[in-house]
Amino acid sequence: MTTPEVRRRPGGRSAEKRAAVLAATVELLAETGPAALSVAEIAKRAGVHETSIYRRWGTRERLALEAMTELSDTLLPVPDTGTLSGDLLAFGQELVEYDESPLGKALTRTMATNEDDEEASAVRAQFWDARYAECKVIVERAVERRELPTTVDGRFLLEVYVAPIHTRALLTREPVTTDFLQRLAHVVINGMAKTKSR
Repeated sequence: MTTPEVRRRPGGRSAEKRAAVLAATVELLAETGPAALSVAEIAKRAGVHETSIYRRWGTRERLALEAMTELSDTLLPVPDTGTLSGDLLAFGQELVEYDESPLGKALTRTMATNEDDEEASAVRAQFWDARYAECKVIVERAVERRELPTTVDGRFLLEVYVAPIHTRALLTREPVTTDFLQRLAHVVINGMAKTKSR
């Protein structure tokens, strides 16, 4: 997860500047990817000084992480339908809508690029760690409802469910239908109910 300092929410004019910086960061990430992210260009687009960005975020990696995490929080809220199958279906539909949006397509492809740059790799790793940590509540609720055993690996379940969706969005470009998501959820739930955590 991101640190409390990164996730702090200022108010007033400071909030406006923060929003402008995060918006500019998301735009640039979609255009150039994390490796080529420029704090100077972000400052120019957001109408702030570079020093202000470094003073608040410290590094461009922390800035990129907060921008991507906030975007995912807004566009991909964690569903709570009352059942694991319902939660997975709703979450899958959110992913599909996100992947099909212009911004979602750009950022998803950016995150999926084979990049050797250590800073870019670190940003991606932290982003996915934070995202999976937030979404694990879907599995935790299922365990509480006794839909899954307590031994289930929450992150592994989510990875297994999400991977085929991104495979279709990024590689095969096949449609991800409601029927596909329902069948996928059924396979994942039944498989994980019989699999012990490792």
